[in-house]
Parts: sequence; C-alpha cells; structure tokens
Amino acid sequence: MKTALFAALAAVTLAPAALAQTAPAPAPAAPAAAAATAKFNLDTPIQDIVADAKAKAALDANLPGLTTHESYEMFKGMSLTQLSGYAADKLTPEVLAKTAKALAEVK
Repeated sequence: MKTALFAALAAVTLAPAALAQTAPAPAPAAPAAAAATAKFNLDTPIQDIVADAKAKAALDANLPGLTTHESYEMFKGMSLTQLSGYAADKLTPEVLAKTAKALAEVK
C-alpha cells in the first residue's frame, strides 16, 4: 500500500518536469531574425555604434547631440532600445524607426 502511494506521489511530482522537457521550442520572430542580420540595430550598445565611423555618422544624423551629451559616459553601454525608456520624449518610435533604418544600411 505504501509503495503504491509513493509511486502515485512520484508520478504526480515528476510529470510536469517530464512534460516541460518535451515541449517544442517556439519559432523565432521574423523581425528579430532581420535585426540579427544587420551589423547595427537598436539593440546594439551605443558605444559599439560609435566605434564604427559610418554607424556613428548615421547615429549623429538621426540623434544629434547624443554622443556629446554630458551623461554619455553613463549611458554608452546601453542600447537605444534601453535608453528610450529613460528618454521617451526624445527617442520617439518615429525617431527610433528612422535611426534603425539608417543603422541597418551601414555595411
């Protein structure tokens, strides 16, 4: 009787773990795949963008003053996506879309 109880308890306890291991992985989103093929995108750290002359020019053209901002040293390790949470008034969806397009064109 105790053996049957332990077996039933083990089956209930281990069943979710077994199911979790057999679940198929979700398919990657198409925009993420497109962003991954570009050399620079909105998720690239700003300091990495600035390190490339063509990418820096694209950044400066779309976001003038960003690389000369007094707090640049504090946010240069962040991406534009991350920074937009702190400067939503300056990094509007329209500005980010335009910047993303310019960065994607950098070869």
